[in-house]
Amino acid sequence: MGTTASQLGKDLLSEYQELTFLTKQEILLAHKRFSELLTKDEKDLLNTRVSMEKILTLPELKSNPFRKRICHVFSTSDQKDGSLTFEDFLDLLSAFSDSATPEIKSHYAFRIFDFDDDGTLDCGDLEKLVNCLTGDTDDTRLTSEEMRQLINNILEESDIDKDGTVNLSEFQHVISRSPDFVSSFKIVL
Repeated sequence: MGTTASQLGKDLLSEYQELTFLTKQEILLAHKRFSELLTKDEKDLLNTRVSMEKILTLPELKSNPFRKRICHVFSTSDQKDGSLTFEDFLDLLSAFSDSATPEIKSHYAFRIFDFDDDGTLDCGDLEKLVNCLTGDTDDTRLTSEEMRQLINNILEESDIDKDGTVNLSEFQHVISRSPDFVSSFKIVL
């Protein structure tokens, strides 16, 4: 544990604590887990990127139905490949931490559910969202009629301005009425 702390440095560790919702111990554990994904040569390089494939081997993400979207949303890669630096990884863990505010959690949930990254949840996004939650197999997939009815129900409940999409403020309004959202939107290492 001491070597991990010294690799990060006191100043950097303090800065990460100020910029995230994570404790010192959580940051050190995140660094240890992230470093385990690196090769020996990569461990000395600051801002080394870990591929999405390697990130998705972490048990905390492996079974999450939104794992690839999570990586894409938190990745700062110019290649848009879902790869993460340690700071990207910290941002991800910070947004999913128990200490993150409901506003932060709902903002990132919205971005994760906005599959086409257009700033709204339209019928296509909602269909992908439902398929992620139900599983996109022949046994679990909804019929097109069931899907249409479910999406209509979601829009009826959420689309306050009746434009056929759910924007961030409408999404946050719905989430504010869901008391279990904040406690269920988390990843713990």
